Amino acid sequence: MALLLTKITRTNVIQRVYPLLLLSGLVFFSSAAFANSDGSGVITLSDRCPPSFMLSDDNHCLLRNRYQLYNSLGDHGIGGLKTALPAHRDGFSPQQIDLGRLLFFDPLLSADQSVSCASCHDPNKGFSDGRGLSVGIAGRENSRSAPSLWNSAFVKQFFWDARANSLEEQALSPLFSLQEMGNNPTQLLDSLKAVEAYPRLFKQAFPNREQLTLDSIASALAAFQASLISLNSRYDQYAHGYAEALNAHELEGLNVFRSFVARCSQCHMPPLFTNQQIAVIGTPEPAGMPRDVGAEKTFNSAKLRGGFKVPSLRNIAETAPYMHSGRFATLREAAEFYTGGRGHAVPEGEELLLHWHISEPNLSSDELDRLVDFMRTLSDSSLLPAIPESVPSGLKTISEKQYEQN
Repeated sequence: MALLLTKITRTNVIQRVYPLLLLSGLVFFSSAAFANSDGSGVITLSDRCPPSFMLSDDNHCLLRNRYQLYNSLGDHGIGGLKTALPAHRDGFSPQQIDLGRLLFFDPLLSADQSVSCASCHDPNKGFSDGRGLSVGIAGRENSRSAPSLWNSAFVKQFFWDARANSLEEQALSPLFSLQEMGNNPTQLLDSLKAVEAYPRLFKQAFPNREQLTLDSIASALAAFQASLISLNSRYDQYAHGYAEALNAHELEGLNVFRSFVARCSQCHMPPLFTNQQIAVIGTPEPAGMPRDVGAEKTFNSAKLRGGFKVPSLRNIAETAPYMHSGRFATLREAAEFYTGGRGHAVPEGEELLLHWHISEPNLSSDELDRLVDFMRTLSDSSLLPAIPESVPSGLKTISEKQYEQN
């Protein structure tokens, strides 16, 4: 109970949610997973699951949350308050999750040892990076923003253009992208093997299979990403029965969000707040940038030109700027785009097959403000994983770099 109170306090809502402790969307808690020293300076991996995961008899971490009590799935209709989440990934061991956490924050994984996964997916920025276009090694600017990693366990396809079908495939892609971490398989494996701790830690995490391979690297990173659970926002508390979790303005925003006028929830369906589909909405590109064809390339389909995955809105207030290219600086700007008229931002001569949900809701300024109020209730970082103070390579982590900058 003490741990639960500590976690909720970090969201600054303990005064309001104390009656909700038994209604929380997160019903099983254990000590947070983190690597530690055995007293002699030797790093060992945690044998405990992260919060909201239960350790099974065969050393697997199994996700437990209140939404598992509901029957209807969150991939049909508009998503009611008591709607189940989609199928999820779990079953990784505590050691695999903890190894993935160390790898995630270690710049050793990049070619020049300057950036880590956390450089673009900063836990303190909603697992995004606060940039319109993410930046890789040597200051190389990407063509898209870094999507949040919260609740990756429920996601079916990854990247804005849905080109990856598993967490493992998604985890490896940035490592070998010239615009991101710029590494290659040989250098990556050699770098990890040259650090005394990593071969031993991989053996601890994967005792029954070949260790320190690309597959085990991908598995560890996937394990960590699948442990990033955010299901205890004020919206969740309201959905599970605590009526006072949302104020009047936020409830008005929820009603606009789920209305058949705005129709936000038909794509951003609760409780995951995405239908995990591709949508062509006609978002304008930043000035001077050509049209990003998006999912057209992935699926070789002209119908999907300019189409991108519908992102989850969970923790959306933490991940500005918005859209695939960071075109909108604020939630208000992003919401206002949808009421500007069907195709209003598509350049003349550009033909896009806009999604049928893109209409002309003609929302008032007050309704847009209430939508923003509601979307802010979707924030929850109560189960933020511990950022390692140091990593096995000895390189500076994102937290050390931020401390030096401050």
